[in-house]
Amino acid sequence: MCLEGAILSFNVACMPVMVPSISSDFGLDQFLVGRIIWLYMLPYGVVALFYGVLARLFDVRRIELLCFLLFSLSNLWAGLSRTITELFLARFSMGLFGASVIPLALILIAKNKVYSQRGRLVGIFFSVTFIFSISGIFMSGLLHWRWVFLIPAFLGLLLWLVMYFYFPHFVDEDRKHSESSIWKEIPKRYLEIFKNKKPQNLFLYIFIISLVYHGIHQWLGTYFSLMFNLDKFLISLLITFSSLSGIFGESLGGWLSDIFGRHRIINTGLVFMIISVVLLTFKIPFFLLVITMVIWGLGWTINHAGLSTLLTDLPNNYLYEAVCLNSSIRFLSGGMGVFLISMVFQNNFILGFIIMGFILAMLFLFSKNFGGV
Repeated sequence: MCLEGAILSFNVACMPVMVPSISSDFGLDQFLVGRIIWLYMLPYGVVALFYGVLARLFDVRRIELLCFLLFSLSNLWAGLSRTITELFLARFSMGLFGASVIPLALILIAKNKVYSQRGRLVGIFFSVTFIFSISGIFMSGLLHWRWVFLIPAFLGLLLWLVMYFYFPHFVDEDRKHSESSIWKEIPKRYLEIFKNKKPQNLFLYIFIISLVYHGIHQWLGTYFSLMFNLDKFLISLLITFSSLSGIFGESLGGWLSDIFGRHRIINTGLVFMIISVVLLTFKIPFFLLVITMVIWGLGWTINHAGLSTLLTDLPNNYLYEAVCLNSSIRFLSGGMGVFLISMVFQNNFILGFIIMGFILAMLFLFSKNFGGV
């Protein structure tokens, strides 16, 4: 699952870096080409809701073999696309089939490990994904954008062969019920999550912070290009620093959440994010941009690790649905954030950062409403 997560993440974080070069190749506006970001995130968010259901009904091995094969082929299609429409469709397909990886990884951790070990494993899983994110970001600054899709396509097909021989079987105990009864029960389980006000507030928090993070992060490449006149290599370098700090942020956040508690670590990451957004409102020197991106990466990943670990602690009767709802909300809100915040950024980047910083500050006050979930 770590290797799947790594390949899944290879070209997600570098999309902001590639938008300018893709738009140049196709002779299109950067904000139009930027649709490749939310055309991946929105289908990902929708279909993520169904993978928990499928994991209750079928062997996880069967699900992952099919989804990862189609995900790898979608990358191949994107790398060989001749028109922007083909590239959009390939990214849409990548979102459909890539959405299986993270929910199933969290389910396996929750089902197989005790409370005091989950944070560390969640941190390890997401740290591995960030290592490959860095590789993708760095290579996006050196290689033609097509290779950023072709590399995970070839690695994915190779990994699929390994998975075919070595990926273990995992069948949930609820499979003993008939398929029809589980399908009828699933809506009840989703509704069960929201019977308690604290889970409602938790998922509202996840929705807002994902909207803000992706809305900012996915346009940073364009921001650095238009406002600082940085070239592709320097932009990729800045995004690389953000992802490099993210490796440590995920591991550190998961480890500390086992020691100090999930809620305290979630708030620590949020404070780091607020600091970095404040710094981005100023036209600061390059070395301060580097520091800002390090803080940004640490803040998001520490917060993310704390929230992800908190989800693995939820009751077993709706654990599957909760982790899928988490992925769904994160990507749907992220896609919405990229779309909505772009409308502000097109007119005024600084105003956009001020609004997003205010929202993050309000989230810090709101977070007490789901403590102890």
